[in-house]
Amino acid sequence: MNFWVDTHAHIYSKEFDSDRDDVLRQCLDLGISKIFMPNIDHTSVDAMLEVEHAHPDQCISMMGLHPCSVKRGFERELYKIEEWLAKRKFAAIGEMGTDLYWDKSLWEEQAEAFVIQTNWAKQYKLPLVIHCRESIDQTIELLTPLADQNLKGVFHCFSGTYEQAKKITDLGFYLGLGGVSTFKNGGLDLVIPNLDLDNLVLETDCPYLAPVPHRGKRNSSEYIPLIAARIAELKKISISELQSLTTSNALRLFNYS
Repeated sequence: MNFWVDTHAHIYSKEFDSDRDDVLRQCLDLGISKIFMPNIDHTSVDAMLEVEHAHPDQCISMMGLHPCSVKRGFERELYKIEEWLAKRKFAAIGEMGTDLYWDKSLWEEQAEAFVIQTNWAKQYKLPLVIHCRESIDQTIELLTPLADQNLKGVFHCFSGTYEQAKKITDLGFYLGLGGVSTFKNGGLDLVIPNLDLDNLVLETDCPYLAPVPHRGKRNSSEYIPLIAARIAELKKISISELQSLTTSNALRLFNYS
């Protein structure tokens, strides 16, 4: 596998409106051939699908409801997501999950939306793309009774401990590694050396969480090789070996050939 996959990129976001085509061309020049785009809620669908329509071989859409868009009355949002899932094929159910960073008062709603979307993943035979900011343990607890041989997915933007990683991979899920892997005080330098390469995929989560040396600026799928270089260094393997393994993992995750 001599190309890269960005498994999580909001390349459709307004931050790229002025130069998106240039960024995507540069990605191709760098060998970043596939970019999987997570949905947020009903307000992000049109922009995401427009980018996919313009770049169908490179940009692939998911469909899901982000936990930060789970408010009271979230059922209306889920109804719209379900309508889209019935209309056409998507790469995954995502971005979904839980978030206790911004608001701790809607946990019950987030948990209900999590279970509903997980059941959709089984129904449509799609992987889950899970957000779990400040809520890894709670999300593992939610997922565990739902996990079976028919369910797979990825914990995106993984920044947890080895023990948490082991619980996730034991459930048959992948770990999405991004810009945090390059942060000096991110803590992953102690975790990544112990992770099994068969469980890892690469992501940017652009425009957020840019890797060093671009930290604090707009992130971009162009930076996948920077993230890869740091992970390869920590794993003490060649970049080409990391590319082959993570790309194979990503295509397996999304049932994509």
